[in-house]
Amino acid sequence: MNIMCVIPARYSSTRLPGKPLAMIAGRPMIEHVYERAKQAKRPDTVLVAADHELVYRTVQRFGGQAVMTSPDHLTGTDRLAEVARQYLDADVIINVQGDEPLIAPEIIDLLAGAFDGCPELDMATLMTEMTQEEYSLPSAVKVVTDLDGYALYFSRSLIPYPRNNNLPDGSLPVYKHIGIYAYRRNFLLHYAALKPTPLEQTESLEQLRALEHGYKIKVIKTDFASIGVDTPEDLEKVNAYFREHQL
Repeated sequence: MNIMCVIPARYSSTRLPGKPLAMIAGRPMIEHVYERAKQAKRPDTVLVAADHELVYRTVQRFGGQAVMTSPDHLTGTDRLAEVARQYLDADVIINVQGDEPLIAPEIIDLLAGAFDGCPELDMATLMTEMTQEEYSLPSAVKVVTDLDGYALYFSRSLIPYPRNNNLPDGSLPVYKHIGIYAYRRNFLLHYAALKPTPLEQTESLEQLRALEHGYKIKVIKTDFASIGVDTPEDLEKVNAYFREHQL
């Protein structure tokens, strides 16, 4: 099985312009993401999907592999699909966000392993137990699954809602979705071509498009705690983490 890891790197972030090039411990963020992805054992190829010449040249300078993609894509999935159309030999494509400088290589391998011996699986992602402080944060996306681990719904609101604190065992956890995805190449191309759906547009969560069209998403539980970078405050938090752990 040929596995490709693609890191979409969008330059024009509203909350943090030039985000892929934001400096963390003296190096651009995209370099940290790339190097961690390269440490994963399963991918045959790791590359950055850049939408700006500065990002493309930066990746080349540190010895990484990059491709230029259209700056007009509305979503990361569209950018991923543009890359997928160029790489006909890829069986599974893993989308690692370019703002995850602390991504664990084992997470990438975990997602790749979901497709082993499962020819019917088209799409997979991750979840981790959420802290109570995140319950009310719209940026912390919640997910609920069926008993076989397939997504029932994703929401920015708290799900499941503990009415009258009536939990099955008194400690039903709430799970946070980690926005790292893996797709079979053919499904990715089909999925990217689907029109946006009502729930997707209401929640502003692209993965709901797959569910609304009747496709299944395997959601794998992990203890990985992501520290994504969306704002200048997030950037300082990650830099503090690097200083504290002498990374």
